[in-house]
Amino acid sequence: MSTAEAVSGQPIGLAAETAIIDRVKWRCVPLLLVSYIVCYIDRVNVGFAALTANRDLGLTANEYGWGAGILFLGYFVFEVPSNLMLERLGARRWLARIMVTWGVVGLCMVFVAGPYSFYAMRFLLGAAEAGLFPGVILYLTYWFPRRYRARYMAWFVLGIPLSSLIGSPISGLLLGLDGWLGIKGWQWLYLLESAPAIILGVVTWFWLTDVPRRATWLSAAERDWLQTEVDRDRPLASPGHVRLVYLLVNRRVWVYAAVFFGTSVPSYGLGLWLPQIVKAFGLSNAQTGFVAAIPSIFGCLGMVLWGRHSDRQGERVWHTMIAAFVAAVGLILCVATGSPFLQIVAVCFAMLGIYGIKGPMWAMIVEAFEVRIAAAAIALVSSIGNLSGWAAPYMVAVVKTATGSFAMGLMSLGVMSALGGLVLLVYTRLRGWNLPA
Repeated sequence: MSTAEAVSGQPIGLAAETAIIDRVKWRCVPLLLVSYIVCYIDRVNVGFAALTANRDLGLTANEYGWGAGILFLGYFVFEVPSNLMLERLGARRWLARIMVTWGVVGLCMVFVAGPYSFYAMRFLLGAAEAGLFPGVILYLTYWFPRRYRARYMAWFVLGIPLSSLIGSPISGLLLGLDGWLGIKGWQWLYLLESAPAIILGVVTWFWLTDVPRRATWLSAAERDWLQTEVDRDRPLASPGHVRLVYLLVNRRVWVYAAVFFGTSVPSYGLGLWLPQIVKAFGLSNAQTGFVAAIPSIFGCLGMVLWGRHSDRQGERVWHTMIAAFVAAVGLILCVATGSPFLQIVAVCFAMLGIYGIKGPMWAMIVEAFEVRIAAAAIALVSSIGNLSGWAAPYMVAVVKTATGSFAMGLMSLGVMSALGGLVLLVYTRLRGWNLPA
């Protein structure tokens, strides 16, 4: 059956279904992926800027760790309101607003002059970015039936390792522009890596469609079939309005937030400290950029392959837990060797789990909440869990200052990932979920 023959509420052939999903995929995913790459570069490029900016601004390790992480306090405060506004105004308008706003704030990072202005701009950057991640996760549920979600959520979150794979070499090279036109290298880094967000915001306004029923680039029959499928796969809504107090006492919100927090600590810890860890091997700024990008290759592989495997098996919980423990083992092994080469190998292994977890975990989370509370619940899980971005860099700074070693800091990241996996394991066992033996 051709896609034109699809009828609302009626089964269609596999070839027709695949054709519709492919059209949706190519319409939505590339733009969202590029947007998240740019977002994450803006979020963690402070790690590369720190190679020279910390000296220029007189920042200590603890001041840098606090400022790098304070972005996520702004994120925490504005995440839930942002996702509720997205649901009210539509994804196209609100995601475009988010991108333009964070691009403008990112450009203003060039005016940082000391620790307090550094803290202020990082907080504002977090407030500007708030809502992008949970908003896109929610948006993907509007377009993809359940059986496709883990792989396409993984493709979106692929922006995290790709941001390092692409951004690390570029950031290292941009630092070499130091002094050109009287502008410092770290200021060039902020200028040239923030501007694309504004352009993407304009593109998003004209390119995205809020829901399938409004997609003029699909036929009427295709729109009807897809809208019926995604509506069928969303949990039934209960009557009434969402109350924040209901979410705050919802056990699932806190369990998933704890899992997200623990398993995201390694991602943020490495994103904000890996350039300095690699630089300590005695490399130049440019060399640091290329070496720091290597583990991201393994992160990309883990994310795509593990998300696809989760969809094929129709299973989320074990895929999430196994990835969390793989990340923990890799990072804990970093403390067992003093060899820079073996430390990078261990980090590469850890990356398989750090990023492999993203697709199955978020598919599990979005499938856990009914339509009535989905937008607020997903945003609350994300906002609480993303406090890991505040905790991780400061935790590494404290451990490094106390021990004089980055290796122990990496091990602490691994312990947090293991704790995240254990929280999910205990919760599922207490709930009596039917897990494989």
